Amino acid sequence: MAMDARAASEDRNAPFARQRLWRHFGHAGKIPPPNRGNAMTTKQSYKMLPYDWQGEIDYASLEFDPDDPEPLPDAMIQNPFLFDFIPILVSRFGAYRRPDFFIESNTFICYDRRNLNVRVGPDCYLAFGVDARVIRQRRLYLPWEVGKPPDLAIEVASETTARHDTTGKRDIYAQIGIPEYWRFDPTGGELYGAALAGERLVEGEYQPFTLTTEPDGVLKGYSPMLALSLCWDAERLLLYDPETGEYLSNIDQLHNALEAALHREEDARRRGQEAQTAREAAEAKVRELEEKLRRRQP
Repeated sequence: MAMDARAASEDRNAPFARQRLWRHFGHAGKIPPPNRGNAMTTKQSYKMLPYDWQGEIDYASLEFDPDDPEPLPDAMIQNPFLFDFIPILVSRFGAYRRPDFFIESNTFICYDRRNLNVRVGPDCYLAFGVDARVIRQRRLYLPWEVGKPPDLAIEVASETTARHDTTGKRDIYAQIGIPEYWRFDPTGGELYGAALAGERLVEGEYQPFTLTTEPDGVLKGYSPMLALSLCWDAERLLLYDPETGEYLSNIDQLHNALEAALHREEDARRRGQEAQTAREAAEAKVRELEEKLRRRQP
């Protein structure tokens, strides 16, 4: 849809979440424009689109600073869910597993190559099969250079953003061509009308994914793009792997599991030491008794 550049720049106040999450994603150093040509294959055999570098960006002409966005007024509500959820995706698909994987939070997707101020900032978005290092170097997601739009966008509801997430932003994502759009409402549905909603782009229009409520009350929706189910459970956004039948652990859960394993290892070592000490004491007692018995024999 045609939009005024300033009206389309509704995400001028992108949250500070990216500053905290950046360490999870890695930050590429200065790299030259890549060679153009056929799609590259990484050493892990993932297809990576060649980045079509189209000249230097005039950052001074931008109405925003891509490296220092101002926080949204509701960032304190949205950030805890993003800080919990995004590292799970990074652990699942991140650079150590898939160098063709890009994920970001509250940075900008530009969708008018003639005016980079026409932009939108999802709470979270990701793409597979792209050159993540060059995207980070450009400091903006430019679909015409990347070779494709992001594969998935996620929004977390807040009082000041909920209406726009379900109307204007939804239309922009469809215009850009983002195949999957998911929304999570921490209030359980007071803001979005549903605790969890997912949609897929079909001929330019978003159509809802079917969600199911499990016997334990967990609301689930399957994402073909992630090959995972997004879940809502008691104000938590979870990821479920249908192949393994397990929920993916977040950072705190992994940390707790590691601490528990270390405690078990220490307990086993201590019990081993105690058993060794008891065994040595028993052996010494046997020798003592044998010596006493020997002395009493004629």
